[in-house]
Amino acid sequence: MENVLRPLVVVGGSVVLTLVIGWATDLLLSKADQRRHETPLWGLLRRARVPYQLALCSALLRGSYDQAELLEKHHTGIGRTLTLVLIGSAAWLAIRIAAAIVETSYSRYAHGRAHRDPARVRRVRTQVELIMRVVSAVVIVVAAAAMLLTFPAMRAAGASLLASAGVLGIVAGVAAQSTLSNLFAGLQIAFGDLVRIGDTVVVDEEWGTVEEITLTFLTVRTWDERRITMPVSYFTSNPFENWSRGTPQMTGTVFWHLDHAAPLEAMREKLRDILRECPAWDGRAHNLYLTDTAPTTVEVRALVTAKDADDIFTVRVAVREEMIRWLREHHPYALPRVHTAHVPEGSGADADAPERSRGPGGRPSLDKSGSGRR
Repeated sequence: MENVLRPLVVVGGSVVLTLVIGWATDLLLSKADQRRHETPLWGLLRRARVPYQLALCSALLRGSYDQAELLEKHHTGIGRTLTLVLIGSAAWLAIRIAAAIVETSYSRYAHGRAHRDPARVRRVRTQVELIMRVVSAVVIVVAAAAMLLTFPAMRAAGASLLASAGVLGIVAGVAAQSTLSNLFAGLQIAFGDLVRIGDTVVVDEEWGTVEEITLTFLTVRTWDERRITMPVSYFTSNPFENWSRGTPQMTGTVFWHLDHAAPLEAMREKLRDILRECPAWDGRAHNLYLTDTAPTTVEVRALVTAKDADDIFTVRVAVREEMIRWLREHHPYALPRVHTAHVPEGSGADADAPERSRGPGGRPSLDKSGSGRR
């Protein structure tokens, strides 16, 4: 009877003690979260209760399973299994705690600078996410190594592994050259401020917003909801446009090809009226000029400003549409036209030239320069 009750007491006591300690810890974190709303640390730490209780329970069982004599035949296997579970849950808990601390630090920084320097906030956000990925990778590697070292065969092979570490490192470096280049490129992007999460970029003639940056790839969300995934090494070895670098404010242009009789002064006044009614215009600047001429049309350019890339697109579309509508309704003569004129029959210019330049068969004959032969 004692051989049955002892393992039940050991296992049951460990589970009950784990639940009690976990409940008490969660209660303390909940009260701390209610008292200090300005920091999300305590609420984020509550998300780690599952790995916390798992690590606590495995630690209690690992320290007391020797007292359960019912499973003496599997004593070594049970101890090794509990050790592996303890190492894995401890690594999981460490990642959750590190994420809570880093996220809290970023939240405090972003709360104070969100309105003054949004570009700096996006830069820090990119760095924070990449740092967390590196920390998670390091913790996972260390935990995996610790798990392997629990097996005697792996400890015996440790000396030979260390002796061949140099050769293996060279071979792995050559084999993973592309991966390593992307890894270092990701770190360069994070701390070199080349591109940040939320930046508006133009890559391979595709306009979009940076949605995700990892240590190896970068995702751009285009205006039509497509996702373009590219290796981060592309951004360190190829030119690209970053419309959000420095300040997000932008200047845009709108072009029209109109008739030579287009009313430029009236168009300038109409441009001011359109911009006053456009919420996306930031009020910094606007102008309208005639920038080029052609035999049949003139080129008119309007310059407008907005606070970011999304708003500049809205302003340009609104100005282009409203100006064309206004011209069509009030100044239709300003729209491009094809000019035709009737030539009187028998005029001297048209009657003499064919007679002077007619070749065989009655057709005009031209030399290489395009002029008629005499």
